[in-house]
Amino acid sequence: MDKLRKALSGRDASEEQEAEERGNIITQTEDTPLLRVIDTNSLSWSTRIKGFAVCFGLGFLFSILGTAFLFLPRGLVLFTVFYTLGNVMAISSTCFLMGPINQCKKMFAKTRIIATIIMILALIMTLIAALVIHKKALAILMVVIQFCAMTWYSLSYIPYARDAAKKCFGSCLDV
Repeated sequence: MDKLRKALSGRDASEEQEAEERGNIITQTEDTPLLRVIDTNSLSWSTRIKGFAVCFGLGFLFSILGTAFLFLPRGLVLFTVFYTLGNVMAISSTCFLMGPINQCKKMFAKTRIIATIIMILALIMTLIAALVIHKKALAILMVVIQFCAMTWYSLSYIPYARDAAKKCFGSCLDV
């Protein structure tokens, strides 16, 4: 459980390693009044896990419901709304584990900023295409872009996963 807490604390791995070598325990990377207030009013670890599970589960359920709605009249609109809502809930679920400030810091880190921006734009454009413009082909294209952006964003949290995906995709194209 301690390893999971360390991984989700938002600290850099090199920072953790340096602290362990020196025998120090890092409590925070920055000590600002806002972070102290958030830290003192934070949820317990078990509550965070429960919040994550419920939020992630709802996100998964909304995505599945969206897929089921494809077969109903006006199903494409329902699909895009529920699929997008499911993705937003899934991303929001990690706020319970890391906290909203750490989540935003990680989302807009140098290695993730492009994937984050494309993902947010795809979420917005999916809803605009389905609800405002009423273009089914554009809505489907935005859902595909949303899926790819979410996948690329998620892979950024796994060491070397992006490189492996690039190599795998490259080898499929080099037939």
